[in-house]
Amino acid sequence: MFNREVYVNRRSTLKSSVKSGILLFLGNSEVGFNYPSNGYKFRQDSSFLYFFGLDEPDLAAVIDVESDDEIIFGNDVDIDDIIWMGPQPSMADKARNVGITKVFPLGKIDEYIGKALKSGRKIHYLPPYRDSNRITLNRMLEIPFEELKSKASEEFIKGVVALREIKTPEEIREMDDAANIGYAMHYTAMKMLRTGMVEQELVGVMEGIAQSQGHMSSFPIILSQNGETLHNHTHHQILTEGRLLVIDAGAENNAHYASDFTRTLPCVGRFTERQRDIYTIVSQANNLAISLIKPDVSYRSIHLSAIRLLTQGLKNIGLIKGDTDEAVASGATALFMPHGLGHQLGMDVHDMEDLGENFVGYDDQVKRADQFGLKSLRMGKVLKAGHVITVEPGCYFIPALIEKWKKEKINAAFINFEALKDYYNFGGIRLEDDALVTEKGSRLLGSERLPITVEDVEKEMMQ
Repeated sequence: MFNREVYVNRRSTLKSSVKSGILLFLGNSEVGFNYPSNGYKFRQDSSFLYFFGLDEPDLAAVIDVESDDEIIFGNDVDIDDIIWMGPQPSMADKARNVGITKVFPLGKIDEYIGKALKSGRKIHYLPPYRDSNRITLNRMLEIPFEELKSKASEEFIKGVVALREIKTPEEIREMDDAANIGYAMHYTAMKMLRTGMVEQELVGVMEGIAQSQGHMSSFPIILSQNGETLHNHTHHQILTEGRLLVIDAGAENNAHYASDFTRTLPCVGRFTERQRDIYTIVSQANNLAISLIKPDVSYRSIHLSAIRLLTQGLKNIGLIKGDTDEAVASGATALFMPHGLGHQLGMDVHDMEDLGENFVGYDDQVKRADQFGLKSLRMGKVLKAGHVITVEPGCYFIPALIEKWKKEKINAAFINFEALKDYYNFGGIRLEDDALVTEKGSRLLGSERLPITVEDVEKEMMQ
């Protein structure tokens, strides 16, 4: 939790972005994974945390834009709670720590919202992603479940995004901390990796580091020798000589800020010549993109610059043919990189995307494309100082996608399908770092960068 003034100022700024009405915040509740009292690790809603700072279940809050009222709804513990949890501060004391003086029991939220609706007040809410909150909104606002997302307040969403996407110095310190935990996760896996291990062994070690130094992993760890499957969460394979291991993982620190790194490692400790060629192209695209990050540049333009380098590199080794710029314009390189260059990062690993990707990654200046590959770019808009973004180019050989394009003659003028026959068992490579946009350029988060050159990776793995 930050200082009281941080939350007071955040709420004050938010109020100025909404003309009238009541802003409704629903915190998260605990979720059981096999029965109610045996739950998943609790994670508070990020927007509730951002504006109210209270990291516990079963809370709600409102901000009345016109009266300036700010109220937290939550219950004090009773004797049964104390037996299992020990003595707890009162809700009034917790609320004072974040600058709130009005506290009501949670059961009063329905009555409060009901009175506001009867008097014709506008109730602004954010898109719900938990079923329990969808049920609550349906009950209080009488909005059909299928309309809850579309009827969320665009004015409210844009106000939250404008605040949360620009990271303040105290947030950047937390994100550097999360990056350092992420570094420890990846570096430990890099040093431990040996053929004959099961992928799951490395996942367990990395998750242990995340939980021993922070709150948890910032998302389910992706660790797989089938790197051509972009979000592969199976970890049953034995690490085998000649294969590549993609590790995409990050940490959420105790203040609930995230990191997100990817490295691709040769299971035997040294790259083959073919692996080295593709890896070098991807690492060059990663470094180029980082060098181009600065304020007033659109992230879509940086994505396209990285794609152009990737295209030229693949052309140099005979997998792409024809004019490089025409191949980029046609979307031919999406066969090898069907995702975007990166996304915003903050309290969520895909920061604020529960509010809607297009609100977070796009705006009136930059609209989302509909071309395969480019349409998967989550962050396209013009960069500002304080943005934190991931930089994650990749190159994948996905047999089913290659066969589809070959059969349907998609971009046949630019793809050397004959040469690709030798790459069906290659897998994939992705390399990802986290970058903060500064006043004049950018810097990587964390105290140290994970090894990324071929030479440094091999040196670390062979020591």
